[in-house]
Amino acid sequence: MTTAEQAQFSTGEDFAALLAEALGTEDEGFIGRVMTGTVVKLTDDDAIVDVGLKSEGRVPLKEFGVGDVTIGDTVDVYVDRYENKDGLIVLSREKARREEAWIELEKQFNEGKRVDGTIFGRVKGGFTVDLSGAVAFLPGSQVDIRPVRDVTPLMNNPQPFQILKMDRSRGNIVVSRRAVLEETRAEQRAELIQNLQEGQVLDGVVKNITDYGAFVDLGGVDGLLHVTDIAWKRINHPSEALQIGQTVKVQVIRFNSETQRISLGMKQLEADPWEGVEAKYPVGSKFEGRVTNITDYGAFVELEAGVEGLVHVSEMSWTKKNIHPGKIVSTSQEVEVMVLDVDAQKRRISLGLKQCTSNPWDAFVAAHPVESEIEGEVKNITEFGLFIGLLGGIDGMAHLSDLSWDRAGEEVIKEYKKGDIVKAKVLDVDVEKERISLGIKQLAEDPFKEAVTGIKRGEAVTCEITEVNDGGIEVAVGGTDLKGFIRKAELARDRSDQRPERFAVGEKIDARVTTIDAKTRKVTLSVKALEVADEKKAMADYGSADSGASLGDILGEAMRKKQEGAE
Repeated sequence: MTTAEQAQFSTGEDFAALLAEALGTEDEGFIGRVMTGTVVKLTDDDAIVDVGLKSEGRVPLKEFGVGDVTIGDTVDVYVDRYENKDGLIVLSREKARREEAWIELEKQFNEGKRVDGTIFGRVKGGFTVDLSGAVAFLPGSQVDIRPVRDVTPLMNNPQPFQILKMDRSRGNIVVSRRAVLEETRAEQRAELIQNLQEGQVLDGVVKNITDYGAFVDLGGVDGLLHVTDIAWKRINHPSEALQIGQTVKVQVIRFNSETQRISLGMKQLEADPWEGVEAKYPVGSKFEGRVTNITDYGAFVELEAGVEGLVHVSEMSWTKKNIHPGKIVSTSQEVEVMVLDVDAQKRRISLGLKQCTSNPWDAFVAAHPVESEIEGEVKNITEFGLFIGLLGGIDGMAHLSDLSWDRAGEEVIKEYKKGDIVKAKVLDVDVEKERISLGIKQLAEDPFKEAVTGIKRGEAVTCEITEVNDGGIEVAVGGTDLKGFIRKAELARDRSDQRPERFAVGEKIDARVTTIDAKTRKVTLSVKALEVADEKKAMADYGSADSGASLGDILGEAMRKKQEGAE
């Protein structure tokens, strides 16, 4: 022993402490490592474990669990630190598990394998996951393939995860549940697509609902269930029959292997209600139905589940025209309809609503035959006539040409107004076209017929000129109010005398009646025709071309004879 050592010893310094300090330097090299030890003693709070170092260590019993450790058990523990007070080593079973977990997780991460874990808590931006002792972070975007509103069913349930990132120095682990689902989904999709066939029946889950249909998850691949293929009956929106998350049984209607588009159907799994529809709904029969939809052109009526017919707006009412169907029927209303036509191939049934009520046009014909007189209120005034309201809610029309015998309809119609009560005569009834023609002027006799009584075609009459124009002259025939017209070319036999300006209003002139048109109510006359006729008669009565007498001599003689006869 050296002099220095003797001096230290002589001061009473504990030799054992010096030895412990020297040995402890070697033991401290095990801090932060996982070692295997044996439980040598149990206290109320700790388990004393011999790990082969100069001192034994203690592990809190709570890290083992109640009744999970006994004396003599071999356990892996983590050397945490030295406890100077009692000289014991502080060991940790939890940290040992964590270290073991890290080693195993790193191995699986490097090999790209999945790891099992349990979501046990929420943190900002995501969730915490227990990976067999190691705590990992699960971002909210990596929970599922699509956003999850309620993660409660996933909590505390063991499930696979994919490690995205590990940093042991910082103790950070980031995992993804979505990556596992996508990989599984891809595998399922490939298998499903490979075996998919049209007509195949599958179970699926409603994933999303749109205005035109629903997307159904078939297990890794989505198919479109169009709104028209959900049910045989009319469905306005898929949400009327489906809910997100609902499990449904569907049939593959069409499958395009190139685009991988899948069209699905639910109604195809049920019997088609249109089979034998022609026998069930013969034309002319009446049925009760429910109004399911109203459009601008008519109303759809459900005869049975999946079978609808259209009542066109023209078949809704005998009398209400140009009116929206919604003012005649309402949705869900029960109505009686008649089958007008059935096209099973096009899946169309034409129905009639008005046919289930009496036809007011037939009733009108029975009560008011042609030539009978009626009375009604002026409902509307148009540019082509008057609409007059009749019994049964129907209208008849008096055309402009049937308002007056001797005045223009455009002038006469100005004398009427809505609400006027007028009388008219029934001229014609077309039940099929639902038209009634009325006449007001027909209530009186046609003055034209009376005026032309006694006047015949070819007869010479004396007329009074009432108007002179470039095309000819208008005249009053035979001293009556009957109007006639002499065209410019018919004013004289000689072209030089065919000038309307030769004549004056009030002057009387003889002319021959050439036409009487009762339809147009016009009489056409000709001075030229009268002169030619007089000439022929004079030639026949007073001479011929062989007598040597000139035409002037003959006409002069004829005029002289005529004058003498008059005197």
